[in-house]
Amino acid sequence: MTLSCLMAAELALYASCFVCGIVTAASLAITQGNLGGLCMLYGTVDFNNLTQTITATVSSPASLCYFVSAISVIVAVTCFTLSLYWLYSCCIDGSMQRARVWTALTLGVCGVFLFFLLISGCILKIGRDSLCGSIVRAVDKITSCEQAQEATWATPFDGHQFYTRLHNAETAVWVNFFLWIIAGGLLVFQICRSSTTVEGFGGGGGGGGGFGGGAGEGSAGETKPLFSHEPSQSNHHTPTGDFYD
Repeated sequence: MTLSCLMAAELALYASCFVCGIVTAASLAITQGNLGGLCMLYGTVDFNNLTQTITATVSSPASLCYFVSAISVIVAVTCFTLSLYWLYSCCIDGSMQRARVWTALTLGVCGVFLFFLLISGCILKIGRDSLCGSIVRAVDKITSCEQAQEATWATPFDGHQFYTRLHNAETAVWVNFFLWIIAGGLLVFQICRSSTTVEGFGGGGGGGGGFGGGAGEGSAGETKPLFSHEPSQSNHHTPTGDFYD
């Protein structure tokens, strides 16, 4: 059982991306649940001076938070599946070989994930900043979202640690994004190395010497019986000469 350095690095990246995907999905789901099931990215709040509580006034469609969570879950499941497959191949089959077409397919998946992770990161960054700006404008005594975590929120909202969780979700998305960039670089390197190896092998065989020349000389005697048009002189000796000489 052997595990190349490149494949070990790729498996480590998949494991890290899996963790990042779970962190993003869990942080966003907990935040949404504490805020009454509302997706407060790009949302606005109001402050009640009588009760000294913060309440949500405008929220984004829940599908926006579901989209970010779904992307993170899909990335996590894909990374988990790839990790299990390669560990199974290494431990059971004793082989870590991968066809070039599968490497190219994995590279395509990497590009798709990078695109959607970039969108998710921008949604979390801009949406969280928009929410924080609304909180700072609505509450005079609060100058940052960190302070709003300790303030009292109107029922059924619970703003405890909402900013920290959104920040963790955003950080996990960007870490996931850069890890996939590294994984894509490893895949490109493997494709280039595979192409170089194949071209080098083909060039050595076509030079007319060594392995290529020997194969050509040996094939002449072997194909002679099948393509020979010389008339046979003896019916008894023709099969022996054709197939074994």
